[in-house]
This record gives sequence, structure tokens and C-alpha cells, in this order.
Amino acid sequence: LPLLQSLDVANNRLRELPAALADCPRLKEANFRGNQLTDKRLEKMVNGCQTKAVLEYLRAGGRGRGKAESAREEARRKKREKQQKKDGGDGERDELEEASKLLVKVLHVSENPAPLVVKASPGVKDVRPFIVCCVLKGVSLKPGNALKRFLSAQTKLHEDICEKRTAATIATHDLQLIKGPLIYDVQPPDELKIMPLGRKEIKAKDLLRQLQLEAEEQRKQKKRQNVSGLHKYLQLLDGKDNYPCLVDAEGVVISFPPITNSEKTKIRKDTRDLFLEVTSDTSLQICKDVMDALILKIAELNKFTLENKEDSGSEDESDAFCGPVNLNSSQNVQPMNFPLVVEQVRVVDTDGNLKVLYPSKTDLTTVSSLLTVIR
Repeated sequence: LPLLQSLDVANNRLRELPAALADCPRLKEANFRGNQLTDKRLEKMVNGCQTKAVLEYLRAGGRGRGKAESAREEARRKKREKQQKKDGGDGERDELEEASKLLVKVLHVSENPAPLVVKASPGVKDVRPFIVCCVLKGVSLKPGNALKRFLSAQTKLHEDICEKRTAATIATHDLQLIKGPLIYDVQPPDELKIMPLGRKEIKAKDLLRQLQLEAEEQRKQKKRQNVSGLHKYLQLLDGKDNYPCLVDAEGVVISFPPITNSEKTKIRKDTRDLFLEVTSDTSLQICKDVMDALILKIAELNKFTLENKEDSGSEDESDAFCGPVNLNSSQNVQPMNFPLVVEQVRVVDTDGNLKVLYPSKTDLTTVSSLLTVIR
């Protein structure tokens, strides 16, 4: 798909156009005429508009998303860019030289003897259609408070670039505890079972009820409307007949976005290799932007940890809600490079057709001023 320049599927029996087409950077000419598309507005566009307009429509989410949604998408994009500039620090960025940039090496699927694959079921389209995944190897979480900083950074990303999980949700897993291939699926609330972080196995329906009761109790105790923790995200599943989930090869649910991931694949101090997952019901591009920001943040954390010798620190792994950590280079340390390896992960449909590959050649460009990517 990254190399696709022209596409002619005119006069076929297509009912829909895949959103992944919007992420083909070289696609300039496409002919979709003569197909009876379910989205009638899109059908009119393919018969009378240029390829660029059609791809922009797909990028905005397609059916049901008009000018207002496109405007919201553009506002989100500008907010993400602003946040990334803020995180990088304009002053420091000007002084940052190429030699001191953080390093990330991409391992392509073709170079990987056993690449991890995620299969997306058709049901996710109507619930939470977008998912981007990758593997990150060589992370250092053991020294001092490295794990706490990692969890704190993830929480901050959820608040900022993920817009309190309304735009996207991050899940991080210990790769060694995952059995692939994975299935991105949907299940009814009374059938979906998960062992949430720090809790016993429970059905999704009962978990949400439990969290709602906890939220009410929290409101009464604090005598205010705001709640913290997972309770803030319960309304994101309102009205859903099915809930999204990521399931491993043993049938175990390891992620239940946007609420929680599983105790089974929990990140610990001895974790070295991560499986990263970003999901959204808004757009594929948001997933990619969030994943870019997440990889940059982990690279910053990794460098900070390896450059600053710390004691063993606390063994408490549960504090995911600490305050933000200042990672700007105010420390008097020599610049050093600690490359991480990012392994590409393919998301395919049930027939094995590629939906998205991350990182592709066009990914990680939003953080290129702070990150050197070896492809």
C-alpha cells in the first residue's frame, strides 16, 4: 500500500471502500466508478470528484461525518501538533543536534522470522474500527522509578494527545506474556470476560457496574462531580451493544479499550519487550499520531533511565497516576544514544488482506525533529 500510485477497480461489485486507502501517500489516480456503494454520498463523489477529494472523505471517517466532523478532525490534528511541540520544547529543539537525537531502528516484517499479526473481525467496524500496533524491544524499566515514570507518561498521553481517551486509547503489554496471533474482536457485555489490572476476572457488564458504583461512592465521599481513574471513561461505552476487545491465541482477552487491559500481560520491572496498541473510533490517523508520540516518549524515558544511575527504588508497580515527569535535558549528562527496535505489526482482515502496517515509511515523521529512525 505505501507504494501504490494508481488503482482501477471500476465497474465491480464493491459495496465499500477501505479507509486504509486514505493512508496511501503515493496514490494519485483512482477509478472507483460503476460500483454500487452503500455510502451514497461517496458513490456520487467517486463519479464526479477527483481522487484527492475521495481520499480526504475516507480519511475523515466516511459515512456520517460531514463538514463538522472534518473540522473537529482538523482541530484535533492541530492540537496534537501543538502538544508535540510543547513536549519537545521549542528552545531545546533549536539547540538539539543530529548526533544527540534519540535513535529507533525499524525491523520490517520481511526481516522478522516470526512477526506478530493482528486479525480484525468485521464486527469492530461499527464499534471501534481503528487499531494500530507494533512491538518495541530494548526497554529498560528495572532501575529506580523507571516503571513509575513509564506509567505516568502513559497517563499523561491519555489526558493530552488522546483527549481523555475520547480520541484514542493506549494499551501496553509485556510481549513475553502474549500468545499470537491476536484477534481484534467484539463481544457482548455479558460474555466478554477480562482480568482487569489489579482485579479478579470479571464480565465486562459487571466490571462497568462495579466501576459505576465506585464512582458514585467516590462522588459522595468527596462531595463533588469529578471522579478519577477508570471511572472517568465509563460513558465512552454508552449505548454499545458489543464491546471491543483484543484476544490472544488462547482465547484470553488482553485488552478492553477504552477501559483497561489485562493483568495477564501487565508491564513489570523486568519487562524488556513491549507490545503497543492504540485504538480509536475516530480515525486511523489519530491512532498513528498517538503511536508516534508514545514511541518518542518511551525513547526519552529509556535514555533518561540509562543515563541517570538510580537505586533499586520502590517495587510498587500500581501507581499509574503520578504527576508528569520533566524529561527535558536539564541534567548535566553526556548525550548518548540508546536505540530501540520497533518491529512492524500487520493488522489484517479475516481473509488476510492488509488493513494497516505500522510503522510504514510515512510513520514517525511527526516526531522526526527529535527522533532519528533507521529504516
